Amino acid sequence: MRRHLGLILATSIAAAAATLTAQSPRLAPRAAAAKTVDGHPDLHGVWTNATITPFERPAALADKAFLTDDEAAQFERRAATTRDEEAPPRAGDVGNYNQFWFDSGDRVVSTRRTSLVVDPPDGRVPALTAAARAKAAARNADNREHPADGPENRSLQERCLSFNAGPPINLGPYNNYVRLFEMPNAVIIFTEMIHDARIVWMDGRPHLPPHVKLWLGDSRGHWEGKTLVVDTTNFTEKTGFRGSSDQLHLIERFTRVDAGTLQYEYTVDDPATFTKPWTAVLPMTRSDERMYEYACQEGNYALPDILRGARYEEKQKDRR
Repeated sequence: MRRHLGLILATSIAAAAATLTAQSPRLAPRAAAAKTVDGHPDLHGVWTNATITPFERPAALADKAFLTDDEAAQFERRAATTRDEEAPPRAGDVGNYNQFWFDSGDRVVSTRRTSLVVDPPDGRVPALTAAARAKAAARNADNREHPADGPENRSLQERCLSFNAGPPINLGPYNNYVRLFEMPNAVIIFTEMIHDARIVWMDGRPHLPPHVKLWLGDSRGHWEGKTLVVDTTNFTEKTGFRGSSDQLHLIERFTRVDAGTLQYEYTVDDPATFTKPWTAVLPMTRSDERMYEYACQEGNYALPDILRGARYEEKQKDRR
């Protein structure tokens, strides 16, 4: 988000870009054409995916796939009113970010869709499999019984290790910026949230062996006409997307619609987690904003206090 503290672009991205751009073509002037000199669409630059369109279709909209222009305007006005009318903190609540810090945009997507999920047609993520439900229940039970035995019991977000900002790329509460770097042999997808950088190899190399698991998966890309298609496998369950397993197979499509719009579409196929594949579409808008380093401090300050508080509670129980 634009108000988040930050100083410089992540140096790791600059180093990666420098390594991979040894053979990078010079980009054609934007005024002349939105293509690189090798003929591919020019996807590079900063894009924002901030939108108030819900991820899944609200029950109140039932089978309504699209809003009318008037309905979209009403939806945006209602969201602005809700954002401005912040509820007072509850008694005993130590507080969290207030609305000042959130940055989900103020517009619905340009297509006027009522959800980012477009398939199944009801705009809802398919049900979890029985095995996935059992795994989630076991995980929740373990979290209740061992909430803070050690740092490993706390979430990756609390430990400033990962915010599940991608892949796939998804709308967050803030820091909804993505920067793309194009080279002949690779594309770097750099997400602002916790500054994760994913290298998509474009040189035809095969995926890594199945036993090699990566937090961001193993991405391979190719062009289908004007669309960059990214095939990602080799995920780990540690960074599961909506509970996904290490069997997740993700297909992403990046299409430059016009000078200011990049359509991002992805299909999730994980038979161990979802009863059927599903697809979401998230249009992105070109931005002239700069991306800053995401300086996450929860792991430095909040985590020790959480563990210290847990040890205090244990001592209190022992005295009873």
